[in-house]
Amino acid sequence: MRVNRAWLGLGVLMLPTLLVAIDTTALLLALPQLSADLGATNVQQLWISDSYGFMVAGLVITMGTLGDRIGRRRLLMIGGAAFAVLSVVAAFAADPLTLIVARALLGIAGATLAPSTLALITNMFRDDRQRGLAIAIWATCQFTGGALGPVLAGFLLQHFWWGSVFLVAVPAMAVLVLAGPVLLPEFRSDQAGRLDLASVGLSLAAVLLMVYGIKQLTVESVRVVPAVALVAGAAIGFLFVRRQLRLETPLLDLRLFRNRPFTAVLVGLVFAGVAMAGTGLLVTQYLQGVLGFSPVASAVLFAPMGLGVAVGTMAAPALARRVKQTTAIAGGLVASALGSLLLVAVDGPSALPLVMIGITVLALGTGPLFALGTGLVMGSVPPERAGSAASMSETGNYFGGSLGFALLGVVAAVVYRSRMDGTSDSLAGAIAAGERLPAGQGAELLHAAREAFTAGLHVTGVVAAVIFAGLAVLVLTMRQATRTAPAPTPGYEATRS
Repeated sequence: MRVNRAWLGLGVLMLPTLLVAIDTTALLLALPQLSADLGATNVQQLWISDSYGFMVAGLVITMGTLGDRIGRRRLLMIGGAAFAVLSVVAAFAADPLTLIVARALLGIAGATLAPSTLALITNMFRDDRQRGLAIAIWATCQFTGGALGPVLAGFLLQHFWWGSVFLVAVPAMAVLVLAGPVLLPEFRSDQAGRLDLASVGLSLAAVLLMVYGIKQLTVESVRVVPAVALVAGAAIGFLFVRRQLRLETPLLDLRLFRNRPFTAVLVGLVFAGVAMAGTGLLVTQYLQGVLGFSPVASAVLFAPMGLGVAVGTMAAPALARRVKQTTAIAGGLVASALGSLLLVAVDGPSALPLVMIGITVLALGTGPLFALGTGLVMGSVPPERAGSAASMSETGNYFGGSLGFALLGVVAAVVYRSRMDGTSDSLAGAIAAGERLPAGQGAELLHAAREAFTAGLHVTGVVAAVIFAGLAVLVLTMRQATRTAPAPTPGYEATRS
């Protein structure tokens, strides 16, 4: 009976996990239509799309630790109810400013959901095998939601207005709020202490400045402001770390990094996010700008990347029963490296099949890292620190994605510009310029631009392959370290490596 209730509770937890992931990516297709209806400027469009992610990234550390203090179920109920109400406000926004504010507040509510759901799963499933399967299902919902978001948005936009993209979340959050108190246990740490508001401010400022700086490096022609933001964010982050080391009950328990498997997996999550986000950015642009598919068709063709991770995460627990967890993670990362190398061969008539196979293999290989690696992170800390560990895992994912868009986006842009000898800054710009030129000159420019962009995709594939191969070596090194590690501290759960 207790197990049945736990699995029913897991089903309830999957609703916010799935819907928040859908909400993050669905807006990409809805943005042109809502911007036209609301009369949003380019700057307002940027804030509509980015305000949600900024607030989630900036507050997930605070919310993970806050759940440890006031109760994870309570925080989840508050966040779910707020998310439902704010989704309605966003759906019926009458002007861009209202939508920007609603999206930012949705980000605050969304920051409560991921660390709360992951920490509650750790409390609900004490058996290693059951917890591993539950975390795999949780991770599957995240990636499935991200993959299905644009597809669902395309369907809704064909039949309804843009606000329907936001309203999808309301029924799921209503189920969460109604069923959560019945099916989900409450858990809070007896040793949490009070919330340090100075640490909250420092963490928010550091993360927002660094994420902003990273994102703007890819869009600003003058990079002084993003560079200043990065330096300021790093300086504030240093002050945050120093404060945490001095506090008796810190906002973020940095002592967790003394656990080498914990640290290695977090590094793996960040850099896997870099490789996936970078290749995803280039592939979606390739499908539209080089192969000529529409945004909706490109979203459908790109869906195997998210679905591939979902399949990989679901298969990971079964794989871990046959081989050691670190072996499964490292083997998956090697497969991801091979999938990345397939992108190097993309060209000519076989381009689309190679792209599809490449991103699918790449995504499948990361499944064990996201499922088993997250399980290792959560299983290596005592229950009272689960919220803090979950917030670190989620922050690593956000930073990895942002770094991937920025760093690999810049690498591809440098390759593109060098191939174009300074005649074009971007593929989108070349396509727009080609339409204004005479037919022959336009076709020549487009051909050169598409060849240059393809070269950038090839370089991105090589960089991603190197990252995945390096992570495989890191994970295997982690396994050797855990073999010789001392016995775990009392109160920590042992996790089979």
